[in-house]
Amino acid sequence: MSKALSIFDTTLRDGTQGEGISLSADDKLKIAKKLDHLGVHYIEGGIPGSNSKDIEFFRRVQELHLNAKITAFGSTRRKDSIAHEDANLNRIIESGVQAATLVGKSWDFHVHTALQTSLEENLAMIADSIAYLKQKGLEVIFDAEHFFDGYKHNPEYAVAVMKKASEAGADWLVMCDTNGGSMPGEVQSIVSSLKEQLGDVQLGIHTHNDCELAVANAISAVQAGARQIQGTMNGYGERCGNANLCSVIPNLQLKLGYEVIGDEKLSQLANTARYISEIANVHLPNNQPYVGSSAFAHKGGIHVSAILRDSRTYEHVAPESVGNKQRVLVSELAGQSNVLSKAKEMGISFDPDNNRTKEVIQKIKDLEHQGYQFEGADASLEMLLRGANGEIEEKFVFESFKMLVEKTAGKPVVSEAFVKLNVGGSSVYTAAEGNGPVNALDNALRKALVTYFPRLKEMHLSDYKVRVLDEKDATAAKVRVLIESRDMASSWNTVGVSENVIEASWEALVDSIRYALLGETYNESLSEEPEQSHGLVNH
Repeated sequence: MSKALSIFDTTLRDGTQGEGISLSADDKLKIAKKLDHLGVHYIEGGIPGSNSKDIEFFRRVQELHLNAKITAFGSTRRKDSIAHEDANLNRIIESGVQAATLVGKSWDFHVHTALQTSLEENLAMIADSIAYLKQKGLEVIFDAEHFFDGYKHNPEYAVAVMKKASEAGADWLVMCDTNGGSMPGEVQSIVSSLKEQLGDVQLGIHTHNDCELAVANAISAVQAGARQIQGTMNGYGERCGNANLCSVIPNLQLKLGYEVIGDEKLSQLANTARYISEIANVHLPNNQPYVGSSAFAHKGGIHVSAILRDSRTYEHVAPESVGNKQRVLVSELAGQSNVLSKAKEMGISFDPDNNRTKEVIQKIKDLEHQGYQFEGADASLEMLLRGANGEIEEKFVFESFKMLVEKTAGKPVVSEAFVKLNVGGSSVYTAAEGNGPVNALDNALRKALVTYFPRLKEMHLSDYKVRVLDEKDATAAKVRVLIESRDMASSWNTVGVSENVIEASWEALVDSIRYALLGETYNESLSEEPEQSHGLVNH
C-alpha cells in the first residue's frame, strides 16, 4: 500500500467557523500563499457566492499561480430539483477552481430530519451533483457528512451513499466525523470495513475535536487506508475545532513514516502556524504540540542537565525538524544547568565554579517568590544575568516621575506623564501625553532619551499584559506586568511586579529601554549640556 498522503487544508473555510475568527479576503490570500509554501496539496477557499470576501478570494487567488489545488465548497443539489439549474453548483463552476468539495448526507436520520426527503432522493441528489461537476471538468471530493454516526446507525445506507458517489465519478470519498464523537477504535474499524467493501477507491478523513480525539481519529483512519486528511492549521474550527494539521502532519511523517510534505517543508511548520495565528489574531497556545513555544521548553534542573548532555533524553523529536527550537527556562525550579545554558544562549560567560552563579540562582528564586516570572521575559532575565556578570553600563539614572490623569464630563480621559532622568550627568525633565498612563510614561521616557539614543525612534511597545497575583487583596493586590517591545529587527519581553500597576509598568518599561540600549553609545553630536536638559520639553 502506498504511503503517500494528501493534505487538504480547510482553514479558510471550516476554520473560519470557529468562534472569534474572521478573515478578510487579503487575510485569506496571505494564508493561502503560506499554506502553499508549506506544501499542502489542497486549499479550500470558502463557499463561492456566499459572501463578498469569498467571491473576491476566488477571483484573486488565480493570480497567485499556486501549486496547491484550490477547492470551493458546496452542497448537493436541492431535493426534487435539477443539478444544472442549481445556483450553488453553478457558482462553484464559475469560481474557476480546479476542484470542488461537495458535502452530502450519509446518515439516514439526517436525510429524514434535516433534508426531509427520502433515502432514494438523497442518493439521486448526490449522484446528479457529482456527475454534473465532473462533466464540467472538475475534480470532485465528496464529503460524506456524519458518516461515522450514519454507519453506526445504518451501515448499509452509509455504504450505499459512498458507492453512489463513487459510481457518479467522485475522485475522493471523505468520511466525516462531523459531531466529533467517534473513538479511534471505531474509526479504524469502520474505515477498514468501508475500504474492504469498496475496493480500489481513494478515501479521505475529516474529523472534529469535540472529544479531543480529532488528531487521533485522523491517524487511525490513515492507518486503516485513508489517503487524504482534511484539517485546519492550529485546529481552528466550529465548536472545539477540527483536526490540527500542525500535529497530524508531523505525527504521520516523523512517527509513522508516511510521505506527507517532505522534511524541508516540515521545517517550516512552526513558522507557518505562528504566521497564521497572527493573521487570525488568535493567540497560539504555548503548549501546542510541535509548534508551541513551550513544546521544547525545559524548566526542571534535572531535565536541563540531561538535555545538555543529549537532547533525546527529554525531546521526542528534534525541534528543528518542525521549525521550532529548544528553550531552557529559568525559574524558581532552576538549577545551575538552567542558568549556564541560558547564559550561553545569550552569549554571557559564567564560570560554574563561581559563587556568582549560585547567587544569581538564589536571586531568581527570590524574585519569582515575589511574583516575577522570567519564562516570558527573556530581556529582563538577560539584564539580570549581565548585571550579575558586571556587563551593564547604565545609560541613564531614574530620578522621578509624576502622572496627571484628568477626566472632564463629556470628554475622554487625558493622561500625561512627567519624567526626570539623569543622562550622562545632565538632568532631563520631559513630559508627554498618551492613551492611558502607561502609554504616556512610555512616550515620556523615550522622548527624554531619543536625542541621546536615536535608535529609540525605531522602538515601540507592541503588547501589554497585566495579571493580578493575589486576587484576595482586591484592588490592593500585587500585579505582574509583561511588556513586549519591538523595533524593525526583533522583539523582546520584560517584566515588572508591584502592588501599584503604574510602578510595575514603569519597571518593565525601564527594563525594555535598558535592553534596547545594550551596546548603544551616546549621540556624540550632542553638546555636554543639551538645551532640553535645563527645563521642561514641550509636548
